[in-house]
Amino acid sequence: MKKFLPLLLILMVSVVFAHEKYDIVVAQDGTGDCKTLTEAIKKLPMFSYRRVTIFIKKGTYNERIRIERDYVTLIGEDKDETKIVYNLPREEWNKNPDNIGPGVVNIYADDVVLKNLTIENSQPEIGPHAFAVYGFGTRTIIYNCNLISKGADTVSLWNYKDGMYYHAKCSFTGAVDFVCPRGWCFIRDSKFYEVKKTAALWHAGAYDKNQKFVIKNSFIDGVEGFQLARHHYEAQFIFIDCIFSENLSDAPIYRVTYEDTTRNRIFHWGKRYYFEGCRKEGGNYDWMNDNLSRAGYYKEEITPAWTFDFRWDPESTEGPSIIEKKIDGEFLVINFDEPVTVHGIPELTSSNGTKFIYVSGNENSTVKLKAGKPLKKDDCEGLRITNDGEIFSSKASVRQRNVRLN
Repeated sequence: MKKFLPLLLILMVSVVFAHEKYDIVVAQDGTGDCKTLTEAIKKLPMFSYRRVTIFIKKGTYNERIRIERDYVTLIGEDKDETKIVYNLPREEWNKNPDNIGPGVVNIYADDVVLKNLTIENSQPEIGPHAFAVYGFGTRTIIYNCNLISKGADTVSLWNYKDGMYYHAKCSFTGAVDFVCPRGWCFIRDSKFYEVKKTAALWHAGAYDKNQKFVIKNSFIDGVEGFQLARHHYEAQFIFIDCIFSENLSDAPIYRVTYEDTTRNRIFHWGKRYYFEGCRKEGGNYDWMNDNLSRAGYYKEEITPAWTFDFRWDPESTEGPSIIEKKIDGEFLVINFDEPVTVHGIPELTSSNGTKFIYVSGNENSTVKLKAGKPLKKDDCEGLRITNDGEIFSSKASVRQRNVRLN
Protein backbone atom coordinates (compact mmCIF):
# COMPACT_ATOMS: atom_id res chain seq x y z
CA MET A 1 0.00 0.00 0.00
CA LYS A 2 2.87 2.39 0.85
CA LYS A 3 4.10 2.57 -2.75
CA PHE A 4 0.75 4.03 -3.81
CA LEU A 5 0.82 6.86 -1.23
CA PRO A 6 2.84 9.36 -3.35
CA LEU A 7 0.41 8.95 -6.26
CA LEU A 8 -2.53 9.34 -3.87
CA LEU A 9 -1.04 12.53 -2.45
CA ILE A 10 -0.46 13.91 -5.95
CA LEU A 11 -4.07 13.19 -6.85
CA MET A 12 -5.30 14.82 -3.65
CA VAL A 13 -3.25 17.96 -4.31
CA SER A 14 -4.47 18.05 -7.92
CA VAL A 15 -8.06 17.94 -6.76
CA VAL A 16 -7.48 20.77 -4.28
CA PHE A 17 -5.81 23.03 -6.83
CA ALA A 18 -8.22 22.06 -9.60
CA HIS A 19 -11.03 23.57 -7.53
CA GLU A 20 -9.31 26.97 -7.52
CA LYS A 21 -10.05 29.06 -10.59
CA TYR A 22 -7.60 31.87 -11.25
CA ASP A 23 -8.26 34.78 -13.59
CA ILE A 24 -4.67 36.04 -13.74
CA VAL A 25 -1.46 34.14 -12.93
CA VAL A 26 1.72 36.01 -11.96
CA ALA A 27 5.04 34.19 -12.37
CA GLN A 28 8.50 35.73 -12.49
CA ASP A 29 9.72 33.01 -14.85
CA GLY A 30 7.24 33.95 -17.56
CA THR A 31 4.99 30.89 -17.17
CA GLY A 32 1.97 32.99 -16.16
CA ASP A 33 0.00 35.85 -17.65
CA CYS A 34 2.27 38.48 -16.07
CA LYS A 35 5.74 38.65 -14.55
CA THR A 36 4.89 41.33 -11.98
CA LEU A 37 2.01 42.24 -9.69
CA THR A 38 1.98 45.72 -11.19
CA GLU A 39 1.21 44.21 -14.61
CA ALA A 40 -1.53 42.06 -13.09
CA ILE A 41 -3.18 45.02 -11.39
CA LYS A 42 -3.20 46.87 -14.72
CA LYS A 43 -5.16 43.97 -16.24
CA LEU A 44 -8.05 44.47 -13.83
CA PRO A 45 -11.21 45.92 -15.41
CA MET A 46 -11.91 49.62 -15.06
CA PHE A 47 -15.00 48.84 -12.99
CA SER A 48 -14.96 45.56 -11.11
CA TYR A 49 -18.37 43.98 -10.61
CA ARG A 50 -17.21 40.39 -10.16
CA ARG A 51 -14.49 38.76 -8.09
CA VAL A 52 -11.15 38.56 -9.88
CA THR A 53 -8.54 36.18 -8.45
CA ILE A 54 -4.84 36.78 -9.03
CA PHE A 55 -2.65 33.76 -8.30
CA ILE A 56 0.97 34.61 -7.46
CA LYS A 57 3.61 31.93 -7.90
CA LYS A 58 6.56 31.58 -5.53
CA GLY A 59 9.15 34.33 -5.65
CA THR A 60 10.08 37.68 -4.11
CA TYR A 61 8.29 40.55 -5.80
CA ASN A 62 10.08 43.83 -5.06
CA GLU A 63 7.24 46.21 -5.83
CA ARG A 64 4.38 48.19 -4.32
CA ILE A 65 0.82 47.90 -5.52
CA ARG A 66 -2.44 49.83 -5.24
CA ILE A 67 -5.74 47.93 -5.36
CA GLU A 68 -8.63 50.21 -6.26
CA ARG A 69 -11.00 47.67 -7.82
CA ASP A 70 -13.56 45.95 -5.60
CA TYR A 71 -13.76 42.13 -5.33
CA VAL A 72 -10.07 41.34 -5.84
CA THR A 73 -8.29 38.33 -4.34
CA LEU A 74 -4.51 38.00 -4.22
CA ILE A 75 -3.51 34.43 -3.37
CA GLY A 76 0.06 33.24 -3.08
CA GLU A 77 1.31 29.79 -3.99
CA ASP A 78 3.06 29.51 -0.61
CA LYS A 79 2.74 31.79 2.41
CA ASP A 80 6.47 31.80 3.19
CA GLU A 81 7.82 31.69 -0.37
CA THR A 82 5.49 34.13 -2.10
CA LYS A 83 6.75 37.51 -0.91
CA ILE A 84 5.85 41.10 -1.70
CA VAL A 85 8.71 43.19 -0.31
CA TYR A 86 9.57 46.88 -0.52
CA ASN A 87 11.64 49.37 1.50
CA LEU A 88 9.58 52.50 2.16
CA PRO A 89 9.51 54.50 5.40
CA ARG A 90 6.35 56.60 5.62
CA GLU A 91 8.37 59.81 5.87
CA GLU A 92 10.05 59.07 2.55
CA TRP A 93 6.67 58.70 0.90
CA ASN A 94 5.43 61.89 2.55
CA LYS A 95 8.35 63.77 0.95
CA ASN A 96 7.67 62.27 -2.49
CA PRO A 97 4.05 61.05 -2.54
CA ASP A 98 2.78 59.05 -5.50
CA ASN A 99 -0.53 57.52 -6.50
CA ILE A 100 0.38 54.02 -5.32
CA GLY A 101 0.26 54.87 -1.63
CA PRO A 102 2.56 54.75 1.41
CA GLY A 103 2.31 50.99 2.00
CA VAL A 104 3.64 47.91 0.24
CA VAL A 105 0.06 46.77 -0.48
CA ASN A 106 -2.37 49.70 -0.59
CA ILE A 107 -6.10 48.94 -0.53
CA TYR A 108 -8.54 51.57 -1.79
CA ALA A 109 -11.41 49.20 -2.52
CA ASP A 110 -13.98 46.98 -0.82
CA ASP A 111 -14.09 43.18 -0.52
CA VAL A 112 -10.35 42.64 -1.03
CA VAL A 113 -8.86 39.30 0.07
CA LEU A 114 -5.15 38.62 0.69
CA LYS A 115 -4.22 34.95 1.16
CA ASN A 116 -1.07 32.86 1.54
CA LEU A 117 1.38 35.75 1.26
CA THR A 118 4.31 37.40 3.01
CA ILE A 119 4.04 41.18 2.80
CA GLU A 120 7.02 43.08 4.18
CA ASN A 121 8.10 46.68 4.45
CA SER A 122 11.83 46.06 4.56
CA GLN A 123 13.01 49.47 5.80
CA PRO A 124 15.68 48.52 8.38
CA GLU A 125 15.09 50.88 11.33
CA ILE A 126 13.11 49.94 14.44
CA GLY A 127 10.35 52.41 15.14
CA PRO A 128 9.52 54.76 12.24
CA HIS A 129 6.17 54.37 10.50
CA ALA A 130 6.48 51.74 7.76
CA PHE A 131 3.28 50.22 6.40
CA ALA A 132 3.12 46.69 5.03
CA VAL A 133 -0.64 46.89 4.37
CA TYR A 134 -2.42 50.23 4.26
CA GLY A 135 -5.95 51.01 3.20
CA PHE A 136 -9.43 52.48 3.45
CA GLY A 137 -11.79 49.79 2.13
CA THR A 138 -14.26 47.65 4.04
CA ARG A 139 -14.79 43.89 4.27
CA THR A 140 -11.03 43.29 3.99
CA ILE A 141 -9.77 39.76 4.64
CA ILE A 142 -6.14 38.85 5.37
CA TYR A 143 -5.80 35.08 5.75
CA ASN A 144 -2.75 32.89 6.36
CA CYS A 145 -0.27 35.71 5.78
CA ASN A 146 2.96 37.07 7.28
CA LEU A 147 2.76 40.84 7.77
CA ILE A 148 6.19 42.23 8.62
CA SER A 149 7.80 45.57 9.43
CA LYS A 150 10.38 46.81 11.90
CA GLY A 151 8.50 50.07 11.97
CA ALA A 152 5.16 51.23 13.33
CA ASP A 153 1.69 50.62 11.86
CA THR A 154 2.49 47.40 9.97
CA VAL A 155 -1.19 46.78 9.18
CA SER A 156 -3.11 50.05 8.98
CA LEU A 157 -6.70 49.72 7.75
CA TRP A 158 -8.26 53.09 8.38
CA ASN A 159 -11.82 53.32 7.13
CA TYR A 160 -13.04 54.93 10.34
CA LYS A 161 -16.72 55.09 9.34
CA ASP A 162 -17.60 51.58 8.16
CA GLY A 163 -14.34 49.64 7.91
CA MET A 164 -14.69 45.93 8.75
CA TYR A 165 -11.59 43.72 8.73
CA TYR A 166 -11.15 39.99 9.32
CA HIS A 167 -7.72 38.37 9.81
CA ALA A 168 -6.96 34.73 10.65
CA LYS A 169 -3.94 32.42 10.82
CA CYS A 170 -1.60 35.37 10.38
CA SER A 171 1.73 36.43 11.84
CA PHE A 172 2.10 40.16 12.58
CA THR A 173 5.45 41.81 13.35
CA GLY A 174 6.19 45.47 13.99
CA ALA A 175 6.94 48.32 16.38
CA VAL A 176 4.52 50.89 17.82
CA ASP A 177 0.81 50.18 17.21
CA PHE A 178 1.72 47.66 14.54
CA VAL A 179 -1.86 46.41 14.17
CA CYS A 180 -4.00 49.54 14.35
CA PRO A 181 -7.51 49.25 12.87
CA ARG A 182 -10.09 52.02 12.73
CA GLY A 183 -13.62 50.69 12.81
CA TRP A 184 -14.39 47.01 13.39
CA CYS A 185 -11.72 44.29 13.42
CA PHE A 186 -11.75 40.57 14.28
CA ILE A 187 -8.52 38.54 14.46
CA ARG A 188 -8.26 34.87 15.35
CA ASP A 189 -5.64 32.09 15.54
CA SER A 190 -2.73 34.48 14.95
CA LYS A 191 0.65 35.50 16.35
CA PHE A 192 1.92 38.98 17.17
CA TYR A 193 5.50 40.08 17.83
CA GLU A 194 6.41 43.57 19.09
CA VAL A 195 10.01 44.56 18.24
CA LYS A 196 10.14 47.63 20.49
CA LYS A 197 9.37 48.30 24.16
CA THR A 198 6.13 50.07 23.22
CA ALA A 199 2.42 49.27 22.73
CA ALA A 200 1.75 46.54 20.20
CA LEU A 201 -1.91 47.21 19.40
CA TRP A 202 -4.07 50.28 18.78
CA HIS A 203 -7.71 50.94 17.99
CA ALA A 204 -9.90 53.85 16.94
CA GLY A 205 -13.63 53.32 17.37
CA ALA A 206 -14.95 56.84 17.72
CA TYR A 207 -17.44 56.99 14.87
CA ASP A 208 -19.82 54.33 16.19
CA LYS A 209 -20.03 53.12 19.79
CA ASN A 210 -20.33 49.51 18.56
CA GLN A 211 -16.96 49.58 16.81
CA LYS A 212 -14.61 47.08 18.42
CA PHE A 213 -11.28 45.27 18.08
CA VAL A 214 -11.58 41.56 18.94
CA ILE A 215 -8.60 39.20 19.20
CA LYS A 216 -9.37 35.54 19.82
CA ASN A 217 -7.22 32.47 20.44
CA SER A 218 -3.95 34.23 19.61
CA PHE A 219 -0.41 34.52 21.03
CA ILE A 220 1.00 37.98 21.72
CA ASP A 221 4.76 38.27 22.23
CA GLY A 222 7.54 40.82 21.96
CA VAL A 223 10.78 42.12 23.38
CA GLU A 224 11.07 42.20 27.14
CA GLY A 225 8.92 44.98 28.59
CA PHE A 226 6.64 45.51 25.59
CA GLN A 227 3.15 46.88 26.26
CA LEU A 228 -0.12 45.39 25.08
CA ALA A 229 -2.21 48.24 23.68
CA ARG A 230 -3.15 51.91 23.71
CA HIS A 231 -5.48 54.34 21.96
CA HIS A 232 -5.96 58.04 21.23
CA TYR A 233 -9.61 57.96 20.18
CA GLU A 234 -12.59 56.13 21.68
CA ALA A 235 -11.74 52.43 21.55
CA GLN A 236 -12.97 48.99 22.56
CA PHE A 237 -10.60 46.03 23.00
CA ILE A 238 -11.81 42.45 23.55
CA PHE A 239 -9.34 39.58 24.16
CA ILE A 240 -10.73 36.01 24.19
CA ASP A 241 -8.65 32.91 25.03
CA CYS A 242 -5.36 34.65 24.22
CA ILE A 243 -1.92 33.84 25.60
CA PHE A 244 0.47 36.67 26.46
CA SER A 245 4.23 36.21 26.59
CA GLU A 246 6.10 36.53 29.88
CA ASN A 247 7.81 39.53 28.24
CA LEU A 248 4.62 41.58 28.48
CA SER A 249 5.00 44.44 30.95
CA ASP A 250 2.57 45.19 33.76
CA ALA A 251 1.16 48.17 31.87
CA PRO A 252 -2.62 48.11 31.36
CA ILE A 253 -4.17 49.29 28.11
CA TYR A 254 -4.18 53.08 28.22
CA ARG A 255 -5.47 56.22 26.55
CA VAL A 256 -2.84 58.63 25.23
CA THR A 257 -3.29 62.20 26.47
CA TYR A 258 -1.22 65.37 26.16
CA GLU A 259 -0.37 68.34 28.38
CA ASP A 260 -1.75 70.50 25.58
CA THR A 261 -5.37 69.44 26.14
CA THR A 262 -6.46 70.76 22.74
CA ARG A 263 -4.73 67.70 21.28
CA ASN A 264 -6.76 65.22 23.32
CA ARG A 265 -9.55 63.36 21.57
CA ILE A 266 -13.12 63.09 22.87
CA PHE A 267 -13.55 60.35 25.48
CA HIS A 268 -17.22 59.91 26.41
CA TRP A 269 -17.55 56.12 26.52
CA GLY A 270 -14.92 55.32 29.12
CA LYS A 271 -12.42 52.50 29.43
CA ARG A 272 -13.64 49.48 27.47
CA TYR A 273 -10.91 46.84 27.80
CA TYR A 274 -12.27 43.30 28.20
CA PHE A 275 -10.64 39.92 28.80
CA GLU A 276 -12.02 36.39 29.03
CA GLY A 277 -10.09 33.13 29.31
CA CYS A 278 -6.72 34.80 28.75
CA ARG A 279 -3.44 33.69 30.28
CA LYS A 280 -0.04 35.31 30.69
CA GLU A 281 3.03 33.12 30.88
CA GLY A 282 4.33 33.43 34.43
CA GLY A 283 0.97 34.52 35.82
CA ASN A 284 -1.74 37.05 34.99
CA TYR A 285 -1.65 40.69 35.91
CA ASP A 286 -4.79 41.84 37.70
CA TRP A 287 -5.91 44.01 34.79
CA MET A 288 -6.21 41.02 32.42
CA ASN A 289 -8.48 38.89 34.59
CA ASP A 290 -11.94 37.96 33.30
CA ASN A 291 -14.23 40.98 33.11
CA LEU A 292 -16.24 40.45 29.93
CA SER A 293 -19.51 40.25 31.82
CA ARG A 294 -19.12 43.91 32.84
CA ALA A 295 -19.83 44.84 29.23
CA GLY A 296 -22.87 42.58 29.10
CA TYR A 297 -21.10 40.35 26.57
CA TYR A 298 -20.89 36.55 26.59
CA LYS A 299 -17.87 34.64 25.36
CA GLU A 300 -19.97 32.26 23.27
CA GLU A 301 -21.55 35.08 21.28
CA ILE A 302 -18.30 36.70 20.21
CA THR A 303 -17.98 35.62 16.59
CA PRO A 304 -16.98 37.57 13.49
CA ALA A 305 -20.64 38.15 12.60
CA TRP A 306 -21.34 39.48 16.12
CA THR A 307 -18.24 41.68 15.97
CA PHE A 308 -19.47 43.26 12.73
CA ASP A 309 -22.97 43.80 14.12
CA PHE A 310 -24.28 41.07 11.78
CA ARG A 311 -23.64 43.22 8.72
CA TRP A 312 -21.00 40.78 7.42
CA ASP A 313 -20.05 37.19 8.25
CA PRO A 314 -16.72 36.34 6.57
CA GLU A 315 -16.82 32.78 7.97
CA SER A 316 -20.27 31.97 6.61
CA THR A 317 -20.55 28.98 4.29
CA GLU A 318 -24.06 29.80 3.06
CA GLY A 319 -24.19 31.18 -0.44
CA PRO A 320 -26.49 33.80 -1.95
CA SER A 321 -30.19 32.88 -2.02
CA ILE A 322 -32.71 33.37 -4.79
CA ILE A 323 -35.17 36.16 -4.09
CA GLU A 324 -36.94 36.04 -7.47
CA LYS A 325 -37.17 33.84 -10.57
CA LYS A 326 -38.74 35.43 -13.62
CA ILE A 327 -39.70 33.65 -16.85
CA ASP A 328 -39.36 35.63 -20.08
CA GLY A 329 -40.23 33.31 -22.96
CA GLU A 330 -37.32 30.90 -23.25
CA PHE A 331 -35.22 32.87 -20.77
CA LEU A 332 -34.99 32.53 -16.99
CA VAL A 333 -33.84 35.56 -15.00
CA ILE A 334 -32.70 34.86 -11.43
CA ASN A 335 -32.20 37.58 -8.81
CA PHE A 336 -30.04 36.76 -5.78
CA ASP A 337 -29.87 38.56 -2.45
CA GLU A 338 -26.25 39.70 -2.98
CA PRO A 339 -23.87 40.35 -5.91
CA VAL A 340 -22.59 37.21 -7.63
CA THR A 341 -19.64 36.16 -9.76
CA VAL A 342 -19.90 33.70 -12.64
CA HIS A 343 -16.98 31.51 -13.67
CA GLY A 344 -17.13 29.64 -16.95
CA ILE A 345 -20.46 29.02 -18.68
CA PRO A 346 -22.66 27.30 -16.12
CA GLU A 347 -25.22 24.78 -17.34
CA LEU A 348 -28.20 24.28 -15.07
CA THR A 349 -30.65 21.38 -15.09
CA SER A 350 -34.05 21.43 -13.42
CA SER A 351 -35.77 18.52 -11.68
CA ASN A 352 -37.82 17.76 -14.81
CA GLY A 353 -34.69 17.69 -17.02
CA THR A 354 -34.93 21.14 -18.59
CA LYS A 355 -31.47 22.49 -19.36
CA PHE A 356 -30.39 26.12 -19.11
CA ILE A 357 -27.23 27.78 -20.44
CA TYR A 358 -25.79 30.92 -18.86
CA VAL A 359 -26.28 34.02 -21.02
CA SER A 360 -25.28 37.03 -18.94
CA GLY A 361 -24.60 38.37 -15.44
CA ASN A 362 -21.37 39.17 -13.61
CA GLU A 363 -22.33 42.79 -12.96
CA ASN A 364 -24.74 42.61 -10.03
CA SER A 365 -27.10 40.12 -8.37
CA THR A 366 -28.94 39.06 -11.55
CA VAL A 367 -28.14 36.10 -13.83
CA LYS A 368 -29.87 35.35 -17.14
CA LEU A 369 -30.14 31.81 -18.55
CA LYS A 370 -31.57 30.39 -21.79
CA ALA A 371 -33.48 27.13 -22.17
CA GLY A 372 -34.09 27.14 -25.93
CA LYS A 373 -37.83 26.54 -25.51
CA PRO A 374 -40.82 28.40 -24.03
CA LEU A 375 -40.69 27.92 -20.27
CA LYS A 376 -43.29 26.98 -17.68
CA LYS A 377 -42.94 27.28 -13.93
CA ASP A 378 -42.27 23.55 -13.48
CA ASP A 379 -39.28 23.81 -15.84
CA CYS A 380 -37.53 26.11 -13.36
CA GLU A 381 -37.79 24.05 -10.17
CA GLY A 382 -35.07 21.92 -8.56
CA LEU A 383 -32.22 23.71 -10.33
CA ARG A 384 -28.65 22.47 -10.05
CA ILE A 385 -25.41 23.22 -11.90
CA THR A 386 -24.40 20.20 -13.98
CA ASN A 387 -21.04 21.24 -15.45
CA ASP A 388 -17.89 22.90 -14.08
CA GLY A 389 -19.29 26.42 -14.25
CA GLU A 390 -19.79 28.27 -10.96
CA ILE A 391 -21.97 31.03 -9.55
CA PHE A 392 -20.88 32.35 -6.15
CA SER A 393 -20.94 35.42 -3.93
CA SER A 394 -18.72 38.31 -4.93
CA LYS A 395 -18.40 39.54 -1.34
CA ALA A 396 -15.22 38.80 0.60
CA SER A 397 -15.42 35.42 2.37
CA VAL A 398 -12.94 32.99 3.85
CA ARG A 399 -14.46 30.25 1.67
CA GLN A 400 -16.14 30.45 -1.69
CA ARG A 401 -19.90 30.60 -1.14
CA ASN A 402 -21.73 29.06 -4.08
CA VAL A 403 -25.31 30.16 -4.72
CA ARG A 404 -28.23 28.24 -3.26
CA LEU A 405 -30.45 27.51 -6.23
CA ASN A 406 -33.44 26.13 -4.36
